[in-house]
Amino acid sequence: MKEKDTIALTLKVWRQNGPSDKGKFETYTLNQVPVNASFLEMMDLLNEQLVGQGKSPVAFDHDCREGICGSCSMYINGRAHGTQSGTTTCQLHMRHFHDGETITIEPWRAAPFPVIRDLVVDRSAFDTIMQAGGYVSVNTGNAPDGNAVPIAKTHADEAFNAAACIGCGACVAACKNASAMLFVSAKVSQYALLPQGQPERRERVLKMVSTMDDLGFGACTNTGACEAECPKGIGVTNIARLNREYFGALLGPGD
Repeated sequence: MKEKDTIALTLKVWRQNGPSDKGKFETYTLNQVPVNASFLEMMDLLNEQLVGQGKSPVAFDHDCREGICGSCSMYINGRAHGTQSGTTTCQLHMRHFHDGETITIEPWRAAPFPVIRDLVVDRSAFDTIMQAGGYVSVNTGNAPDGNAVPIAKTHADEAFNAAACIGCGACVAACKNASAMLFVSAKVSQYALLPQGQPERRERVLKMVSTMDDLGFGACTNTGACEAECPKGIGVTNIARLNREYFGALLGPGD
């Protein structure tokens, strides 16, 4: 039997005019959705339908639509970015849904990520954490030759994996405590494993953790939901490294 090229869907979408608005779910029916369309393309079709009916389109965040920027933050059927592991919302395709299925779409649920409108949340708290210390400010001079600074391959690989974090906030949305530990640990690990990050190593972790706490993110209880929902596969081993870096910084100079 030939598979259908299109499907019909019932969409339960969170609508909210702003941070102070109570918000509610609204239900829409969308027919003839191409199975090869991406989830965001499906949302585009919904908005075209709403505009054609004289209704307000659903506000949702997006940019690259290639799984790079992390803007497409949606909670889909109870999971951050949807049910496909290692996938951002923009990489999720409608062939993973069934004809006649009901899809529930919500914004990230975390106090440090207030809703701006509908499915768009303010994730600038992550920017504030990065501004507190997620960078190298010392003068490193001209770029050395590739082999001039020996770096163990295991460290290089771990730093590269940590740097894959796109800051989408799925870890916060998935955590029952809205913890940002996976995000912060990835950024701390990225620099703690490389020579360029050593001069500001202790100052960096203290400032970033302090800022994270001040912004109202919750504590980590090691449930692993953050790792399970991270579209880039950032591991909780980074959280263990963050804890070592933090307590080492509290103790003062010396390794």
